[in-house]
Amino acid sequence: MSEEMEFPERESMEFDVVIVGAGPAGLSAAIRLKQVNPELSVVVLEKGAEVGAHVLSGAVVDPIGIDRLLPDWRKEEGHPFTTPVTDDQFLFLGPAGSVRLPNALMPPLMNNHGNYIVSLGLVCRWLAEKAERLGVEIYPGFAATELLYDEDGAVRGVATGDMGVGRNGEPGPNFTRGMELHGKYVLIGEGVRGSLAKQLIAKFNLQKDREPQKYGIGLKELWEVRPENHKPGLVQHSFGWPLGMSTGGGSFLYHLHDNLVAVGFVVHLNYKNPYLYPFEEFQRFKTHEAIRGTFEGAKRISYGARAITEGGYQSVPKLSFPGGALIGCSAGFVNVPRIKGSHNAVLSGMMAAERIAEALAAGRASDEVVEIENDWRDSDIGKDLKRVRNVKPLWSKLGTGLGIALGGIDMWTNQLFGFSFLGTLKHGKTDAEALEPAAKHKPIAYPRPDGVLTFDRLSSVFLSNTNHEEDQPVHLQVNDMELQKRSELGVYAGPSTRYCPAGVYEWVEKDGEEVYVINAQNCVHCKTCDIKDPNQNINWVPPQGGEGPVYPSM
Repeated sequence: MSEEMEFPERESMEFDVVIVGAGPAGLSAAIRLKQVNPELSVVVLEKGAEVGAHVLSGAVVDPIGIDRLLPDWRKEEGHPFTTPVTDDQFLFLGPAGSVRLPNALMPPLMNNHGNYIVSLGLVCRWLAEKAERLGVEIYPGFAATELLYDEDGAVRGVATGDMGVGRNGEPGPNFTRGMELHGKYVLIGEGVRGSLAKQLIAKFNLQKDREPQKYGIGLKELWEVRPENHKPGLVQHSFGWPLGMSTGGGSFLYHLHDNLVAVGFVVHLNYKNPYLYPFEEFQRFKTHEAIRGTFEGAKRISYGARAITEGGYQSVPKLSFPGGALIGCSAGFVNVPRIKGSHNAVLSGMMAAERIAEALAAGRASDEVVEIENDWRDSDIGKDLKRVRNVKPLWSKLGTGLGIALGGIDMWTNQLFGFSFLGTLKHGKTDAEALEPAAKHKPIAYPRPDGVLTFDRLSSVFLSNTNHEEDQPVHLQVNDMELQKRSELGVYAGPSTRYCPAGVYEWVEKDGEEVYVINAQNCVHCKTCDIKDPNQNINWVPPQGGEGPVYPSM
């Protein structure tokens, strides 16, 4: 892009607290701030075209967070928690059948009764209405792309991206300068692998003495099924086929209201085989005899994907930094065996809000609110994550069979005795480092989609309502194209063409040379490329505000 001096100066706005991200964490923080002190000025920036547009989750929600944030919510009409869990099933899938695991073997924390099957996007829209009634300003369609620092190096705000910049980096005819939003404190709730959170973790060394963060890629479809195949309140989790026993992952079927069923598939991103194709594994999963009957005569109505934090207790970075804190999935509060994180996101937003409100009441500003970091491990968030902290490393080190069995025993030990005989296990390698050269593996042959139960990526992306203006700088930045060709293609056989759930990346032959094509318009903002590229050579940054997927009820 052209030098900064060539652009007009940005206008600025002043607030007590600036929050990046209108997800469960950011909106809960905004609501709690106004509950504690209605006089505080609070703004929430959301890169999606509307609140909830970029929100994708299973989702079965533990209401512990909502109960504390809005104690009387059950008395209200119009809330999104309309489908309580009525049946909870765990299946192990093999290529020729399935085995249901007895619920009695599961630790109590795995029990979903009392939880709700929801669209997390609808939950966020509902929370946004609550926040706005309290006086919170919410600006959807504005992507925070830059951190602002004061003379002492503390975060003093963020800037939104310029609009109308051409692919060549020059201002176009509809160019509009971004805004600066200054706050006494800034909360970062961008979600998984957020671009600003990544910068803050590096700048302030927030990952020091922590294990590497671990991730999964979650793919989800929403179907309208026949009434006879619909069982409102059924929660069904499974693991095993089609993934091999050495590759972590699992799946879910959640039966919502109005004959809607959410089906999803998670692949842990520490897989070794560069030929693995998560999207195709998802499609294969739906063909299993224990699964396919649900979708006979059904209609697929939506598709999406996003990364999931899986590192848990030992991978959470330091939350506080000078001028603000990380909250929600920006910090990584997902409980992996429960496949739940929204309850902890709400609790983390509330905790940060309460500590920041106290700091503001004491006349503080732009300092480090260390109370946020000091408090979380003793809170319900820390207790929730600590008792499952060894499940992920056991699964990674020992494989699906033995790893899950020992992980279950470890959860029972924590439940019954309050400690683990294993202590706290380490994760070791990052997910990028886990990928092995293609020479060590064989390509995987996947069946062609039938267009009825199984589909291709491009027709799926169409259902995500994804849109990006083509004439803008590509928001998927390859740092060294020669390295990409030499290593990503030459050594690893081009895994980006497979791990991306939206068909963004292609290696195509042009004039006898392999050329890397980036179809940025397809991007559903899952961040998998930023996580899994073996050389960490791809950097995901936000495109123009308001662009990307538009999930109506995912």
